[in-house]
Amino acid sequence: MARIVKRRVLVILDRDLVPPDSLKGVPESESDKWRTEFDVVSTLRAAGHEVMPLGVAEELRPIREAIDNFKPHVVFNLLEEFQGEVTYDQNVASYLELLRVPYTGCNPRGLVLARGKDLSKKLLHYHRIPVPDFAVFPIGKKAKRPKRLGFPLIVKSLTEDSSFGIAQASVVNSDEKLAERITYIHERIGTAAIVEQFIDGREIYVGVLGNERLRVLPVWELRFTDMAERSLMIATERVKVDTKYQKRIGVEHGPAKDLSPELQAKIERYAKRICRTLELDGYCRIDFRLAADGTPYFLEANPNPEIAKSEEFAAAAKHDGLSYRKLINRILALGIARTHARAEG
Repeated sequence: MARIVKRRVLVILDRDLVPPDSLKGVPESESDKWRTEFDVVSTLRAAGHEVMPLGVAEELRPIREAIDNFKPHVVFNLLEEFQGEVTYDQNVASYLELLRVPYTGCNPRGLVLARGKDLSKKLLHYHRIPVPDFAVFPIGKKAKRPKRLGFPLIVKSLTEDSSFGIAQASVVNSDEKLAERITYIHERIGTAAIVEQFIDGREIYVGVLGNERLRVLPVWELRFTDMAERSLMIATERVKVDTKYQKRIGVEHGPAKDLSPELQAKIERYAKRICRTLELDGYCRIDFRLAADGTPYFLEANPNPEIAKSEEFAAAAKHDGLSYRKLINRILALGIARTHARAEG
């Protein structure tokens, strides 16, 4: 059994998501919001690392001061936004690179390429990855459907992740409903809208670990076992964040079943090609919709996905023989190795 090297680890996370030292007496409704942060911090401590959680909101100075005073061997980056903007997450990673301190997760360029759903799809289409046909509607642009896009269509935020803004009403079958949903994204979410051909199929996730050498985790599937008959099988915002709703509609995740060896291999090849095309490293999750004809359509790439013990990424890693403690330590090691490789290069 490989010996774990003890490290000083600075964990940067949202100021409102700094977890307590224990879950004793904390109701599930409260702990859900910082479950990932608690799992990571407590696991690092249990592995013997010296851990300093740091809540970050609108200033970079606390990060610099913590690095100067704590002198971490590595920063575990759990920030998903900065100054309330999800598109600023790459700026924090860039700042850590300027400070020449190792950090976990994806590099800034990969974060930028993956964040724009239109840019990532254009790049991947060029590299022969199947993607749904789409159009982008910036704020202020009239919602006029291109003739090449036929119904049904799904309307999403161009830059938000975690299914933010996605509901059953996001799938539309008329120009009137399309215009309504684009307006909703513009006015309620505050971003441009991307309108995609809706792929009626299975929700497939593929976790990937690695920098240069990539380890593809088992193909995972999100299933809905008790969904209302007329409801669409899509991962809405409510499905992602509402635990009571998840239980009510029977949301389950597990290894994708009934995939032929050829299809399994194709999905794994696509996942690696996507990571290399979008320059993703550390750990990421690639989301597909598997159509009835067996075509895996790329939906989006999620660098630095949720890694709570109960989430799909950790579950797939465990299924592949990687315990949660080993997973977290592997993510640490990848961050350190990337910095050392650049220094040597």
